[in-house]
Amino acid sequence: MNSPKTNKRLLALDILRGVTIAGMILVNNPGSWGHIYAPLEHAEWIGLTPTDLVFPFFMFIMGISTYISLKKYNFEFSHAAAMKILKRTIVIFIIGMAIGWFSRFCYYWSSAPEDLSFGENLWASVWTFDRMRILGVMQRLALCYGATAIIALTLKHRYIPYLIVTLLLGYFILLVFGNGFAYNETNILSIVDRAILTPAHMYKDNGIDPEGVLSTIPAIAHVLLGFYVGRLMLDGNKSEDRATFLNSQLITLFLVGVILTFSGFLLSYGCPISKKIWSPTFVLVTCGLASSFLALLIWIIDVKGYKKWCIFFESFGVNPLFMYVLGGVLSILFGSISFPWEDGSISIHGFFYKILLTPLFGDTGGSLAYALLFVAINWCIGYQLYKRKIYIKI
Repeated sequence: MNSPKTNKRLLALDILRGVTIAGMILVNNPGSWGHIYAPLEHAEWIGLTPTDLVFPFFMFIMGISTYISLKKYNFEFSHAAAMKILKRTIVIFIIGMAIGWFSRFCYYWSSAPEDLSFGENLWASVWTFDRMRILGVMQRLALCYGATAIIALTLKHRYIPYLIVTLLLGYFILLVFGNGFAYNETNILSIVDRAILTPAHMYKDNGIDPEGVLSTIPAIAHVLLGFYVGRLMLDGNKSEDRATFLNSQLITLFLVGVILTFSGFLLSYGCPISKKIWSPTFVLVTCGLASSFLALLIWIIDVKGYKKWCIFFESFGVNPLFMYVLGGVLSILFGSISFPWEDGSISIHGFFYKILLTPLFGDTGGSLAYALLFVAINWCIGYQLYKRKIYIKI
């Protein structure tokens, strides 16, 4: 007879994680940013598109994964646990910074004026720290993971829902009184980011950094919500019977999903849904949809046993952060490495999109085809790791 620990392992968690990573790579790498199908674009300011779901879905799953990983410490604060959390937080944050630096290095190196010497070009490409973005996707993951993990080890779990409500309500009050729904530099989020980060180190979007300082507050609440759902889902039923355990999970996730989703949409009349400011209603709706989607995957994969289609996404899901970083690095290299073509030169990205795919599928179809091809290239690498049971942990 299998142990309860083995019985309760869910493939659906890895698959949802893999779906989000593959989705993030897909939407971040179109053939052309000027030719994108509407569902693959982010909402300009207020609203929600399918593309806006991938990042918050991953953060929700990160909350559940944090619950699973900290369970071995019995949720008790210790020097070993604190050091592991601190190390992982710092490493993920630095990797995010390193990707940003590498992108700028490749961009400046490949586009430097011809009159610069090798040394001048090298120095100009290397020293971009004075204008490098400080925050970003990986940095947000690092900060939210670190905060959630420390809270989980120092605060009684029954108080976590109250903390989530406090963070979201406090942030909403900040938005209301700080012109937080204005898409310009009068927004309190922009004012704080420009004061702390300075404009040279921010994302350029009407003064709004989508992974800015203040919007990290609801993002932490987002991961805490995933953490608490993980607690309800995995410890809500102590039965060692797998069927009973799965049914309990389905009910829990479905109820949480419906309540959060409807609450978020109803409250959106007073607090608009916006990814760029990570509004409280954005947290509720995306966590609710993620919970419902996870329930659907558990029903398909773990209850009904339809698993043959899972290998593609599982290859992304078992090494999620590595695959995301790989996608970022390959994207930078494909855009910066050029070779002679006709009367000039062309990048690897340009060759695939403009020369091979656009003539076949048109501008927009070719843009999607390139994104799918890029995901497939990443999968080929991820599948080799998956097949050899190589798990790269950060």
